[in-house]
Amino acid sequence: MEKTRKNLGRLIAAPHILWSVLFILAPLIFVVYYTFTDAYGTFTWENIFALKEHANTFLISVSLSVIATFICFLVGYPLAYLIAGYKEKSQKIMITLLMLPMWTNLLIRTYSMMAIMDDGGFLNSILGALNLGKVHLIGTKGAVIFGMVYDFLPYMVLPIYTIISKLDKNLLEAARDLGCNPFQVLWKVVLPLSSGGIISGITMVFVPSISTFYISQKLGGGTFELIGDTIERQFQNVSTYNVGAAISLVMMILVLVSLAVMNRFTKEEAS
Repeated sequence: MEKTRKNLGRLIAAPHILWSVLFILAPLIFVVYYTFTDAYGTFTWENIFALKEHANTFLISVSLSVIATFICFLVGYPLAYLIAGYKEKSQKIMITLLMLPMWTNLLIRTYSMMAIMDDGGFLNSILGALNLGKVHLIGTKGAVIFGMVYDFLPYMVLPIYTIISKLDKNLLEAARDLGCNPFQVLWKVVLPLSSGGIISGITMVFVPSISTFYISQKLGGGTFELIGDTIERQFQNVSTYNVGAAISLVMMILVLVSLAVMNRFTKEEAS
């Protein structure tokens, strides 16, 4: 009976294992292979040394991602806290409204932002009608940051909301009974207890922000490149596949480090 159960478990897991090997493990192996070989398949470190040419791109990508993540936290944490304070029915409605834009394809959402922020777009049309002049947004770093915040804000709100909504309300009542005002309850009780959700939210925003390329292409107007744009450009030319693989490997390491940090904080909170 036990043997039959194990065989059944292996059979059920087989499709998942096959999928993981074909679409996760195999691509990773190819990335590592191309990183440390040249066009002729010979082992080389040149692709790693070539990364210094893209140091400025890495710096811009990290800085914009950090700024976007910080803004998402400043906006997302109070929003998650407010949503968690409503009744259950209202919470569901507000979470649905928060997730509603995510039901639309990223391509369509990005084009919508372009239509709003373009020099002749909706925003400048309103400013012109009010005789307030026009602002140039498309092609700036600010537009890219706004696009990141708009697209990835729910990733910050949801994990924080999940943690706060499950907090023991008796702890909050005890803090109030001991003389804490609302701000002190938030700062001394809610914020420390929701640290796991904060770390998860930061990771879930930072990782896609640093690897995005479509947002920066459309809202950045091609005036600068992020890491994702550079990787795409490298893979468009067969002769630069190896350098693109090296940049991708660095990105993979950044993602793995971010996930490791998130898992560590999550385990510490659980213990």
